[in-house]
Amino acid sequence: MIIGAKLLLQNREDKNKIYSCHEPQVSCIAKGKAHKPYEFGCKVGIVLTERKGIVLSMTTHSGNPYDGYLLTESKRRAEINGNTAIKRILVDRGFRGHDVTDAEVLVSYTKGLPPSLKRALRRRQAIEPWIGHMKHDGKLGRCHLKGLLGDQIHATLVAAAHNFRTILRKLRLFC
Repeated sequence: MIIGAKLLLQNREDKNKIYSCHEPQVSCIAKGKAHKPYEFGCKVGIVLTERKGIVLSMTTHSGNPYDGYLLTESKRRAEINGNTAIKRILVDRGFRGHDVTDAEVLVSYTKGLPPSLKRALRRRQAIEPWIGHMKHDGKLGRCHLKGLLGDQIHATLVAAAHNFRTILRKLRLFC
């Protein structure tokens, strides 16, 4: 069906609505935040190292899939890129009901954890500013490349730029 006709015939309750004429694969992602309840685009999965903040993997997903289903694929790609096995994963509450069985997955706001794991979960909060820097400094919030391949290329370039900035920041301490 032609994009214009589908745009005119769609209803508020319809699935797979068109939000943009020049990027028809864009989807609406509910964020649940008061200042910005919705974002439009594709979902990006970011895997960072726990201590240094180096991006091991950045995957893009069309539509609005459930986060728990994306964790296995993101972990697999990060293990290939990092050339090491991931033993512990720190995630937010959106990943409850994940399907990872070969690593320890710590979900934010889990009750009854020992103090050492609670400390590890506090490291998860350090990831949020890095994501904010990627959205603002790395322009991850706005992709000017067309299509799903453009989204993947853009996410990869943002990850590489973030890693370069992190490495240069560490090198500045020595010089």
